[in-house]
Amino acid sequence: MRHTRLLALMSILIVFCTANDCLAQTPRTQTIAHRGDWKPEGSAQNSRASLQRALDLGIFGSEIDIWLTRDGHIMVNHDRTFQGITPEDTTYAACKKIRLKNGERMPQLKDLLKILKKSKSPTRLVVEVKSHSLPQRSRDCAAAAVAAIRKYGLEDRVLYISFSIEACETLHQLAPKADVAYLSGNRAPKELHAMGITGIDYHIKVFRQHPEWVSEAHALGMNVNVWTVDEAEDIRVMKQLGVDYITTNKPTLCEEPVNQ
Repeated sequence: MRHTRLLALMSILIVFCTANDCLAQTPRTQTIAHRGDWKPEGSAQNSRASLQRALDLGIFGSEIDIWLTRDGHIMVNHDRTFQGITPEDTTYAACKKIRLKNGERMPQLKDLLKILKKSKSPTRLVVEVKSHSLPQRSRDCAAAAVAAIRKYGLEDRVLYISFSIEACETLHQLAPKADVAYLSGNRAPKELHAMGITGIDYHIKVFRQHPEWVSEAHALGMNVNVWTVDEAEDIRVMKQLGVDYITTNKPTLCEEPVNQ
């Protein structure tokens, strides 16, 4: 009887320890600030201040958007046209005149790389190569970004994302060790994996339609990011689904359920 009880107890302990090991090995869902932490007073989307605030939070990542100007400068801005200026069709001289809502000038990628370089924060920069008017321009922007990031020695602190499959292909070709995720939401993980793309970064509506893509991506060793998630309930649902990253305009709010 004593021997039987001992064996039963040992079986329970083995199951308990195995379960705990699995939990310990499962990475938690992490937060990415969409265009930086731009909501607070004194900040602005895609600004030096929004990046610095995200770095100060110590979250996983801070996302930015980049365009390549006609004269080869990499500008940081979301919209194709902003305050009457279209970065990819104009020059750096025209772009630098633009003021963001917090008074900063529109930054270049190198301005934010300098801030990242000086920072000891664990927060990474998530660089979105915007879809330019021509696929080749998207490729050129991707190539310029890789060169700039390499120049500053920040390859291990940067991830890449893009709606442009051409940009994703170029990023993988030029930086084969980098994390590169596709944004458009119209390709299954296995198709992207065959191309060397390391992650899917899809809108929350896509994962509601294809929740199986999360486990399929993980089975292929790919990362999963979801955007743009600002409601606490949606954050909890995406966490339960098992996504690796949640991109949000409310990084402080996102950290609460993510860390529970």
